[in-house]
Amino acid sequence: MDVGVVTRSFPNLSNEETANLLAENGFKWTELCFSQTDSKFWVYNGVSDLNDLTDLRSQKIIENYRGHGITVTAIGVFTNLLETDEEQRRKNLSYFERLMQIASYNGVPYVSTECGFIPGQRGVQDSTYETTFTRLVDNFKILAELAEKYRVDVALEPCVLDVVPSAKRTKDFLHQVGSDRVRILLDPANLIANSSEEDMFKYLSPYIAYFHGKDRKVNDARGRAVGDGDINWPLFLELYHRYTENVPFILEYVNAENFCQIRDRVLAYDRQAVENQ
Repeated sequence: MDVGVVTRSFPNLSNEETANLLAENGFKWTELCFSQTDSKFWVYNGVSDLNDLTDLRSQKIIENYRGHGITVTAIGVFTNLLETDEEQRRKNLSYFERLMQIASYNGVPYVSTECGFIPGQRGVQDSTYETTFTRLVDNFKILAELAEKYRVDVALEPCVLDVVPSAKRTKDFLHQVGSDRVRILLDPANLIANSSEEDMFKYLSPYIAYFHGKDRKVNDARGRAVGDGDINWPLFLELYHRYTENVPFILEYVNAENFCQIRDRVLAYDRQAVENQ
C-alpha cells in the first residue's frame, strides 16, 4: 500500500525540502498544514493572520509538492469550532473559509479539522454537553454551506477526548449535520478507547476521506507512533483493504528521524493483513 505523512512532522524544513524528502523516500500523499519554515501559518486550535498567504503563494507551495509526485490530499485547519465567544467564533469560521478558498483554488479536495476545544475544558462536560454538541453541529452546517460554495469537502477528525468520541457518535453527528460535503478523517488512535477496529469501519467506512496513521494505548491521552499502542494493525489494515482500498493513509506523530522506520512498520503490518485475507 502507499503511505503518506503530514507536513507538520517536519517543522524545521522548507516546503521544497519537505517535498524532496518525501519523494526521495517513496511517500505519495500529504496533509498540508502550512507549517514549514517558509509558510508558518498553522496554529493548532486557533487562527493566524493569512494575509500573506495569497492564492499565488499557496499555488506555488502546493505545486511544489505535486512537482515531486506528492498528492496534497488535504489542507489541515484544526481550529476551534466550539468557541463560545461570538466575535472569536466568527474569526475562526472566517479563517476556515479562507483555507477553503485556497483548497478550492488549488484543487485540493479536503479541508480537515478536529472539533476544537476550550483550554481546560476539553471533552465531555455534563453541564455543557448538549449545548456544546449543538454548537458543533451548527458550525458544521455553516461550513457545509461554504464547502458547497467552494466545491470542497470538510473532514472531521473525531477523538475520544472530544464531544464526538466514538465511531457511532460520529455517524450520529454526520446525520445531524446532514450534508454530503462533511466527511471523516479517521484516526484510529483517536477512537480505539471507545470503538473497536471493526466498529470504525462498520459505522464510518462510507464517509472516510482519508486516514491518519498513528497509535494509542487505550488509557493514554496522547497518541503514539504506529506500533507503539494497542491498535491491532493487521486487523485494521485487513478492514482497510476490504472497505476503503486506496484511500490515503497519512502518518502522524512521526519526525524526520523515524518516519521511514514507522512507514516500514505499516508495510510489515500490511503484509500480515494480506496474508490473513
